[in-house]
Amino acid sequence: MKVHIRSLIDQMTLEEKAGLCSGLDFWNTKGIERLGIPSLMVTDGPHGLRKQKEGADHLGLHNSVPATCFPSAAGMASSWNRELIGQVGKALGEESQAENVAVLLGPGVNIKRSPLCGRNFEYFSEDPFLSSEMAAHHIKGVQSQGVGTSLKHFAANNQEHRRMSVDAVIDERTLREIYLASFEGAVKQSQPWSVMCAYNRVNGEYASENEYLLTKILRDEWGFEGFVVSDWGAVNERVKALVAGLELEMPSSTGIGDAKLVAAVRSGELPEETLNLAVERLLTFIFKAVDNRKPGAAYDPEAHHALARKMAEESMVLLKNEDGILPLRKQGKIAVIGEFAKNPRYQGGGSSHVNPTKLDDALEEMEAIAGASVAFMYAQGYKLESDDIDDLLVAEARETAGKGDAAVLFIGLPDRYESEGYDRTHMEIPDNHRALIEAVSEVQPNLVVVLSNGSPVEMPWIGKVKAVLEGYLGGQAFGGAVAALLLGEANPSGKLAETFPVKLSDNPSYLNFPGEGDKVEYKEGLFVGYRYYDKKEVEPLFPFGHGLSYTRFEYSDLKVDKQSLMDNEKLQVSVTVANAGGRAGKEIVQLYVRDVESSVIRPQKELKGFAKVELQQGERKTVTFELDKRAFAYYNVERKDWHVETGTFELLVGQSSREIVLSAAVEVESSEPLAVVFDRNTNIGDLMANPRTAGKANAFIANFGLEEALGDNPEMFLAMMRYMPLRAMIGFGQGKYTEEMLARDLAELNGLAALTS
Repeated sequence: MKVHIRSLIDQMTLEEKAGLCSGLDFWNTKGIERLGIPSLMVTDGPHGLRKQKEGADHLGLHNSVPATCFPSAAGMASSWNRELIGQVGKALGEESQAENVAVLLGPGVNIKRSPLCGRNFEYFSEDPFLSSEMAAHHIKGVQSQGVGTSLKHFAANNQEHRRMSVDAVIDERTLREIYLASFEGAVKQSQPWSVMCAYNRVNGEYASENEYLLTKILRDEWGFEGFVVSDWGAVNERVKALVAGLELEMPSSTGIGDAKLVAAVRSGELPEETLNLAVERLLTFIFKAVDNRKPGAAYDPEAHHALARKMAEESMVLLKNEDGILPLRKQGKIAVIGEFAKNPRYQGGGSSHVNPTKLDDALEEMEAIAGASVAFMYAQGYKLESDDIDDLLVAEARETAGKGDAAVLFIGLPDRYESEGYDRTHMEIPDNHRALIEAVSEVQPNLVVVLSNGSPVEMPWIGKVKAVLEGYLGGQAFGGAVAALLLGEANPSGKLAETFPVKLSDNPSYLNFPGEGDKVEYKEGLFVGYRYYDKKEVEPLFPFGHGLSYTRFEYSDLKVDKQSLMDNEKLQVSVTVANAGGRAGKEIVQLYVRDVESSVIRPQKELKGFAKVELQQGERKTVTFELDKRAFAYYNVERKDWHVETGTFELLVGQSSREIVLSAAVEVESSEPLAVVFDRNTNIGDLMANPRTAGKANAFIANFGLEEALGDNPEMFLAMMRYMPLRAMIGFGQGKYTEEMLARDLAELNGLAALTS
């Protein structure tokens, strides 16, 4: 293949080479007919195919071909189900083949820094490990069908506000541990055919022309083998972008970018070999797509709808279930209130908008499951097109709710609240939804709320309702999935992939989101999501990893295969989970790791393993995790590598980030201890902390002769000495300690320290 591709490159004119590096139009790559190089189609989106019909608007926001609309990423991540998201990916690949699409633009793995980001529904999680695991299996599923993916948006696209110009200023350690880690795991595990660069700047440089990101990290460090494509309109300077590692500019630049590349080669600014390398990567992709094309491909829409329903069922999170009100009894009268019950909000706005093959009606689905044993009553409650409170609709809803044995209230965020292109300014639900809760709760104590939203909302009303089911944006089978969960045909098994704060100001990015002008500083650093709430001891409304079930699970027998290990060894961790409740269910076992004592600032704990396990009533299973060096490491900026400090690490197994039920400790020894170099400005306390040099430090203290001056306050003396640099001994020594003596002692100290390296 490489010989064939290089032969083609030799036959191409300079103009053809440059032209191949930009789109033919909005969704297609250029072809070169005389050389047998075809044009290919790429299209959105992560949770459903959005292929534009012929003659539709150029953005393709409307009139797209019918396709299965699966739950958005916010929901799918809450399933914590690698296998199931892989099946969704496979289905998306099948639909792409049926529509002759070569690359599906997604998934999106940007971290949820703030609940206000307008595109959070399209991203998986606030945690990079969970995000990368879900993305990797999504990608594997799509690409198993011979269709490429485009992992996006690389990198630090964590807000929509001024997204095409804003500069995300992030320190190196935070960038590596949080914002790049979600991409890293996906790239290394699944090798997406392409990676899409973000619009924004990262530390002063546009992502589209950031060589550090696109080449040094993505290719040289992570081993990415595909091509980089711009987000649509993200290219700033075309030549600089190509040199940095961006092969394909989308959409068509109408020849402008191509002309710049040609001129740069002819002037000597751009080596033709650099252009050739970009062309080689693009041709490799083109012919891979051609080789994997399945003529006459088709898919079963009903089977895919059933898969969408299964994913929706596992994506929804039961946040509250007071008095076990859910599942609802299949008898009596149930009031169903809220326009979302009949006109659901099942997907987000913007480029990921899908034209569904069918759409479930929640009320109809509930009636179908319950049959004649339940009398359902419906009231609209509010108008979706407005936030204004309609007193007549509220009065009608109140009356209807009062007649039922229970009421199910469908509320959330209308389309206009969340979309690509802009961020939310608050976390509140609309006034007319809030007023409806207030009114209905006055006449109906058995009140269940079903939420439709792409990101967390504040719930000052939560004390007025007995149950809350977070439905997220559940796709075209939202109605069927909600009905199955409410009436007990399915058991809730989703858990939150993000923290729900009590109020917006609790969020760690609150003071610095969305920044000032074209600059946003990530001053919260590593402390994103639960990392912040844990460290600051801020009680969330619902913690990361939280989710209830209709059954009960018990944990026991946490075991490790070794009590101590080198950091380059693997650690096996196992735990037994039992279903101690009254029905079958699925539990998400979460494994967190804590560095007990660290010389650097670290979160209290970090997610490093998870497994979703299905258990019948009374059944027990053993879940096993394997931890490698990265589970214990932090990113050392000086070394420019991941480093493990020798010491004790706790393994914490829980049902959420706040509900830890078992723990164990292991000793991990660094295989590459940091070299310690002492100099004249080293504090005496640093010598005291090093076992090799502690004796020498104590000798310095004893020779100072200040104990008598401090009388009965030895603790004060030691505290003062701890942060005294070695050079200060010269002045305080009053001639008894000299520069020559300091030089001699430093040589001895560094010799002792070297023994630990």
